[in-house]
Amino acid sequence: MNDYNPISALIIFFGITILLFLLFRPTKGWFWLLKRNFKSDEKVIIEDILKQLYHFENSGNKVDTKTLVQSLNFKNKSIVEAIKKMSINDLVYFDKDALKLTEEGQEYALRIIRVHRLWERYLADRTGFHKNEWHDRAERMEHKLNRDETNKLASQLGNPKFDPHGDPIPTKTGKIAEIEGVELPLLPVNSIARITHIEDEPEVIYKQILAENIHIGSLLKVVENNNTRIVFHSEGEEVVLAPIVASNLTVLPIEKEVVIEDNIARLSGLQEDEEAEIIGISKESRGESRRRLLDLGFVKGSKIKIDLLNPLGEPHAYLVKGTSIALRKDQASKILIKKLDNGY
Repeated sequence: MNDYNPISALIIFFGITILLFLLFRPTKGWFWLLKRNFKSDEKVIIEDILKQLYHFENSGNKVDTKTLVQSLNFKNKSIVEAIKKMSINDLVYFDKDALKLTEEGQEYALRIIRVHRLWERYLADRTGFHKNEWHDRAERMEHKLNRDETNKLASQLGNPKFDPHGDPIPTKTGKIAEIEGVELPLLPVNSIARITHIEDEPEVIYKQILAENIHIGSLLKVVENNNTRIVFHSEGEEVVLAPIVASNLTVLPIEKEVVIEDNIARLSGLQEDEEAEIIGISKESRGESRRRLLDLGFVKGSKIKIDLLNPLGEPHAYLVKGTSIALRKDQASKILIKKLDNGY
């Protein structure tokens, strides 16, 4: 006799689905919460507190224990216990209600920041990970490398001064370079500047910047600046940002007269009936990805045009040096071109 009941089976299916969702949903699932708490040993908590305090102090903000608890993803009790131990070990002290770093605490914080920024530089230059993954991966690695391993990593990378966002990397002696420039909203209309730094926190604002394909080192010209929006032209495209988002961009004004040619653009903006000459590859294209583009013929001076449009959107095929090569839009956006009036 068949006892199968489709309604009961459906209820069981939905029950299991809900249970799996509660267990494994990103970030807030029970599995991830338990895993995070299990891995949150005292060393990690102390180092995260040191780094957070350093950032607060350098932005001119005072922080108390309550603010620190709200900004870190650990249990309140664990943070309080860590602060007690840090105070005993002369890493932090209280100035009235404000929690501050001692000299030794600052040195320790800079060591953690050094590892984080070096690791982001490594991920950007030596791997194929997307930029939205760099921060989280560096967050994990910053607690694992000792001094010797950190110095070895710096040496392998050529002792870089800045990470891929433009943040200065502390030297092994704790010296740190200054970021040149001002926040983008401070520039008047018609100013020309170069992007020197992109702040990657808070994440919600950084994602908006990523969506606009804004690159370190790019030239821009401000065409509108008011309380509701900042509009600028860069690499043949118009970008519109809310002032709060634009504040995450640091730019260095260019004093001498610079002409931003109208026919300079990104390859991703090339139309089917247009022809162009490659003038360079953005600094955003690094490591193996950059070498591959160069090997394929995307070098300065090469003529290029669209060979085949993908009816589904991307990738498109581009004809360069007699070869048809398919590129995704994000790859093509990193190749700078000068549109030609007379074709080949």
